[in-house]
Amino acid sequence: MTTTFSPSNLESILGNETDDLLTYKAKVSQDMLHLPGGDFVERIFINSDRNSQVLRSLQQLYSSGRLANTGYMSILPVDQGIEHSAAASFAPNPIYFDPENIVKLALESGCNAVATTLGVLGMMSRKYAHRIPFIAKLNHNELLTYPNPSDEIMFGSVEQAWNLGAVAVGATIYFGSPESSRQIQEVSKAFAQAHKLGMATILWCYLRNDAFKQDKDYHLAADLTGQANHLGVTIEADIIKQKLPECNGGYAAVAKATGEKYGRTDDLVYSKLSSDHPIDLTRYQVLNCYAGRSGLINSGGSSGDSDFADAVRTAVINKRAGGCGLISGRKTFQRPMAEGIKLFHAIQDVYLSDEVTIA
Repeated sequence: MTTTFSPSNLESILGNETDDLLTYKAKVSQDMLHLPGGDFVERIFINSDRNSQVLRSLQQLYSSGRLANTGYMSILPVDQGIEHSAAASFAPNPIYFDPENIVKLALESGCNAVATTLGVLGMMSRKYAHRIPFIAKLNHNELLTYPNPSDEIMFGSVEQAWNLGAVAVGATIYFGSPESSRQIQEVSKAFAQAHKLGMATILWCYLRNDAFKQDKDYHLAADLTGQANHLGVTIEADIIKQKLPECNGGYAAVAKATGEKYGRTDDLVYSKLSSDHPIDLTRYQVLNCYAGRSGLINSGGSSGDSDFADAVRTAVINKRAGGCGLISGRKTFQRPMAEGIKLFHAIQDVYLSDEVTIA
């Protein structure tokens, strides 16, 4: 697959960050990591406890779309109709109230998979389950209860996901929230059942606690999100979805703000294993995914005026840090379908480009 990127048009997108993002050498050597590649499933999972059907499902995810057999993934996630409400998500582009257009966008964009609700996949299962891998998202927040809750609850079962032809299940845990202990147990059981049935597992490892919002938003801190990733791979998530880190020092910030001891960390995390550079921050997330054995996909974030530049920048950081791809929702479906496809191709071209190397 050819890529449209060259050093000149990457520079036009990344601007004055171009040299820094493309030439930076990470503090943690890439030699410590298990990096993406065409043989990733066989190289990483062949010695695991995953059965043959799970290996086949993982291989199907890594062998689909424009990034097929590269070790990288580009995924369309559309669970925002529940997580953020259908109005807030689809009013900017109402064609996506129709579930078929969600699947069409992923298919026509050359995505490895579409990750969405049981309802969307169930409605379109017989027409599309054999054409693009399905990832069934099992749990969601909901915003009709007053006051609005902040809790992920199960909307469906692993068996339903298997029956509609999903190759993987996805779930969210709000690490740090009062409900996280219950969510960890629920999702762990669901992932064990999914593996038994031959499906792969993907965990949205998000943080959620008001104490994480201090002078900075430490929901995006590398040390806290890194630990969330480590908890995620502990319950056997094959792939980790995490927000791109923007800061560090979450443990110290929470302890200072609350006046109480919080968690445990080590000064070496900040002096030797990371820095303020976005590639180092993201590499620390990868390190916590069993040194890359469970692939890290970063989210594209909310939609805005600089979607194309932001998406390409995130893809460059994720790839150079040792991650395995991007999962991009609102940036793509809150615009005309042709533009959404173009944005996906811009992201995918980063992973296809020889100009963007591992740091």
